Amino acid sequence: MQNENNISNAILYRLYLFIAGNEPNSVRAKEVLHHICNKYLHGRYEIKIVDVYEDYRSAIEHQVMLVPTLIIKSPPPVKVIAGSLNDEKKLLLALGLTDKEVKI
Repeated sequence: MQNENNISNAILYRLYLFIAGNEPNSVRAKEVLHHICNKYLHGRYEIKIVDVYEDYRSAIEHQVMLVPTLIIKSPPPVKVIAGSLNDEKKLLLALGLTDKEVKI
C-alpha cells in the first residue's frame, strides 16, 4: 500500500524536446533523453517531441531559437537546455535530481 502512495505522490516531469527532423543532433538528443528518463524517472515523465520542420509555430511560441532544445515545464521552475544533451550530470541537475537520488 505504501508503494502505491509513493507512486501516486511522485513528481511528474513534463518535458518538451524541440528537434529538427532526423538531423544527427536531434536523433541523439531523443536517444539521450529517453535513456535518462527510463534510467532515473521510472515512468514519472511525459515527453512531447516537437519537430520544428513540422510545427514551427510551437517553436516560435516557446521562443526556441536552437535545436535540439529541451524545456522542462514541470516540476517548476521552467528550465531550458539548448543544444546537446550529452552531459548527463548537467541534465540530471536541470531535472532537479540530487546525488542522493541518483548514482552517477
